[in-house]
Amino acid sequence: MPYEPLPDFSEASLADIAKLAAARKLPPVEDWHPERTGDSEMQIKRDGRWYHQGGEITRPAMIRAFSSLLRCDADNQHWLVTPYERLTITVDDAPLLAVAVHVAGSGQDQSLSFRLNNDELVIADNDHPIVMRTQDDMAMPYLLVRGRIWAKLVRPVYYELAELALAGGDEAAFVFSNGASFSLATAS
Repeated sequence: MPYEPLPDFSEASLADIAKLAAARKLPPVEDWHPERTGDSEMQIKRDGRWYHQGGEITRPAMIRAFSSLLRCDADNQHWLVTPYERLTITVDDAPLLAVAVHVAGSGQDQSLSFRLNNDELVIADNDHPIVMRTQDDMAMPYLLVRGRIWAKLVRPVYYELAELALAGGDEAAFVFSNGASFSLATAS
């Protein structure tokens, strides 16, 4: 099936986004435990660019395909997993980036939907929390995508969330999504 680009994220309703997110069928990599292992000779840089043997992978379709095979174990080792083999992949920070946010509703009744750099859609909630982590002496927000796969929020998206938090008038700097609250003020 050919890839169809997502509709305009800023114009989509929350129901449309939820429907698109649910419709994406990812391989069951968490259920695959192949004995054959190796090294993919791939790396995902901090800025979200993918490399193989030092050369940048520039085709979005390849990045979408590889990102659907990502798994991260308890030791924070990332893998590309198929039913037949599992290959290590070096990830400098988070394997994905949240490049856009869509806000529906307001205050504690709002929902925050994120578009990732692989065109995946994730709605922040208790299963997909936003957490702050310290990186290079700076607190940066991350979104849990699935399993142990995280997306770092790019700076403009972080600033949008900060504006939402500050508009709430609460010094604790919370944002809300689907009944969950997330602090932008602390880093773990």
